[in-house]
Amino acid sequence: MQVLQSLNGRPLRVWGLFALLAWLVFLVTRLALLGHSVMFSEQALGGLLGGVLLGVLRDVPVVLMLSWPWALFEIVFSRKWADRLRWPLLAIYVFTLIFVGVSEGVFWEEFSVRFNFIAVDYLVFTTEVIGNIRQSYPVGKIFSGLSVLTLLVVWSLRRPVRTAVTAEAGRAPQSGWALGLMLGVCVIAYKMPLPEFSSNAFANELADNGWRSFIAAARQNKLDYRQFYATRPDAEVMADLQRLSGRGQVSASNTGLIKAGSKPAQQPNVVIIMMESMSAEYMETFGNNQGITPNLDRLGKEGMLFTRLYATGTRTVRGLEALSAALPPQPGAAVVRWPNITNLNTLGSTLAARGWEPNFIYGGYGMFDNMNSYFESQAYKVTDRKSFKEGLVQFENIWGVADEHLFDQVLINMDKDTAAGKHVFAHIMTTSNHRPFTYPDGRIDIPSPAKREGGVKYADYAIGRFFEMAKKKPWFDNTIFLIVADHCASSAGKTKIPVFRYHIPAIIYAPKLVAPKQVDTLASQIDLAPTLLAMLGLEGDDHFVGRDILKTPPEEGRALLSTYQNLGYMKGNVMTVLQPKRKIETFRISADGKEAQLIATEPKMAEEAIAYFQGAALLMEQHGADGKGKSDG
Repeated sequence: MQVLQSLNGRPLRVWGLFALLAWLVFLVTRLALLGHSVMFSEQALGGLLGGVLLGVLRDVPVVLMLSWPWALFEIVFSRKWADRLRWPLLAIYVFTLIFVGVSEGVFWEEFSVRFNFIAVDYLVFTTEVIGNIRQSYPVGKIFSGLSVLTLLVVWSLRRPVRTAVTAEAGRAPQSGWALGLMLGVCVIAYKMPLPEFSSNAFANELADNGWRSFIAAARQNKLDYRQFYATRPDAEVMADLQRLSGRGQVSASNTGLIKAGSKPAQQPNVVIIMMESMSAEYMETFGNNQGITPNLDRLGKEGMLFTRLYATGTRTVRGLEALSAALPPQPGAAVVRWPNITNLNTLGSTLAARGWEPNFIYGGYGMFDNMNSYFESQAYKVTDRKSFKEGLVQFENIWGVADEHLFDQVLINMDKDTAAGKHVFAHIMTTSNHRPFTYPDGRIDIPSPAKREGGVKYADYAIGRFFEMAKKKPWFDNTIFLIVADHCASSAGKTKIPVFRYHIPAIIYAPKLVAPKQVDTLASQIDLAPTLLAMLGLEGDDHFVGRDILKTPPEEGRALLSTYQNLGYMKGNVMTVLQPKRKIETFRISADGKEAQLIATEPKMAEEAIAYFQGAALLMEQHGADGKGKSDG
């Protein structure tokens, strides 16, 4: 206190002024997010105001932490040097606050949440993310506008700052500011708890602070199941997992499980086309009236359509994990993102042991989200945009090549491999239905660049074009195609796990091999690999957690859904959600999947939910991988 008094209270006054500035920026940001929620997410204003008011209070410790370096600055530097450095540093401070606020708005528009582990991941993959932003938004104009706004704010603060620097302060005001400063820093250092106060996820997010949530996500990107979630004895869990999967043995490892044997009499090629962000709600089949998926709707009628299939998560890596390894989602990062994972029990390894050659073909740069490393480690041959045929790509954006060029490369690979007598298994990942929604001109009646509807319609166009070309190939009649989304286009919803945001289309298409059929059994992405194997006559090789959908009684249908923290197990219209701090809640889900009513938890549902999610964690432990860099490889 003696040091602060000798400076006539300058450090505390400056700190207080800039703390107030940060608090006002947070308030404006929150009000902007509130407006977006009401106007674009159809949220009732009254249900969100509590989150806004609580958020104003929760901002206080973050504000104190962000601004306390200003007090240190005024203490450390002499008056002369402080006067020289204060204004440029203030400009940087103001620009940073405003820039983060605008970034939160962009992130909210895409995900309807505060910064989370996705934002943390985006800092790792700066090339794709920054390029995506540059192609989606007028970055130059935005930065220019932010710079002008920064100068205006700094200019408007010239008198308050001078007053704070020169005015005298007594002992009492200084003591109050000092006490508040110390308390704020201590609260932040101890980690301010952020319990959910509402059943409305939008209200909970509005009550949060983007700076706080980003730091929390960086610390908790990987969550240990045993440490945070409800558990049961391991032996009981594994017994139940085997019963629920319908197998005598389940495993995350392929070591010693699959031995090369005789090839099946019929060995068709298998092609999985995983479409970026293709929500079921975009298809006319599921009630859409925009006419943007004519090819998918036609394929659904001509093939085997799964009408009640749900994604396991809200990111591409979750879909890749589910389709390749048929694993229930783990909290935190998907297995695709875990380092050094080898010898994983995958669809590719199972088929490779019976004579197929597994391929992963991606329209973007496969280093993104660790995709190339993951698939190469599981013995897939990887092809990404860097290795496409020279001159093939005529249109691309930062996220990937136009889907039509991706499919052109697939045709080249299939022609080459089948001509050499190989039986091909190809897992294809598209990119065009992703911001910035740009694609070649003249393909559809929505000009590029477009909004989501344009991305969907172009992706559908590319699928239709691919099949028209594939039908002319000698290998087409002996190929089974699975068309499925990686996840939905949006994860926004007011419930903990908004079920309608996980509903994706899945179509098995093989005109000479698979009769048209509609399958209405509730199912999960993790069930598609076992279903394909069963159709190939290889169910005996299957050690996956997922089940053959075609042999699952409708009353036994279930889906596994997740955010990065909440793990949902749904049967019928009831979903049990496992949450950190070993919390379990159960909800009755409305017919449209948008509402969730809290109900009493049924013990059997809770036991089965734990069996799936704890069981998946146990399988990865037995495999020798826990997401922290260990592996059996």
